[in-house]
Amino acid sequence: MTRLRRAATAALTEGELEAVRQLLFEAFGGRFDEHDWEHTLGGVHVLACEDDEVVAHGAVVSRVLVTGERGLRTGYVEGVATREDRRGRGLATLVMREVGRVIERGYELGALGDGSGIPGFYQRLGWETWQGPTWVAGPEGRERTAEEDGSILVLRTPATGVLDPTASITCDWRSGDVW
Repeated sequence: MTRLRRAATAALTEGELEAVRQLLFEAFGGRFDEHDWEHTLGGVHVLACEDDEVVAHGAVVSRVLVTGERGLRTGYVEGVATREDRRGRGLATLVMREVGRVIERGYELGALGDGSGIPGFYQRLGWETWQGPTWVAGPEGRERTAEEDGSILVLRTPATGVLDPTASITCDWRSGDVW
């Protein structure tokens, strides 16, 4: 039986953090690095567990995204993965539905960079593809991130208000992948 658990990074034991880390590094097969791991920490984790083992995961970390002149407190999704032997059983969907609840209750907007390789996965859960150009507020000023255009998805919440998904959107700076 699958059990969902929600916990802040600080509430996870060393063993749980190591299990999540191992899951993510294995699931992404070399496409997940130390910066990606760091980006996964510091927020709320949703863990799908079976027999006390983590079999799927997603995290929500706080970021600020700016569109127009408006900065939006954003729940940014990181580290969504399912253990290889448990894929195709709906675990990522369970995790992402709970991630959506975390975002809807605590943020003005949800966002993520879609590297899933599964067309339409997030969209069927209410996520929209951002259609406008993407930017980062970098150390040298605002920089274009054209390679991210079309791969950033957003989830509106009751606090979102008016949002134009064709406008430009800018993320805050961080090391590694900025989006």
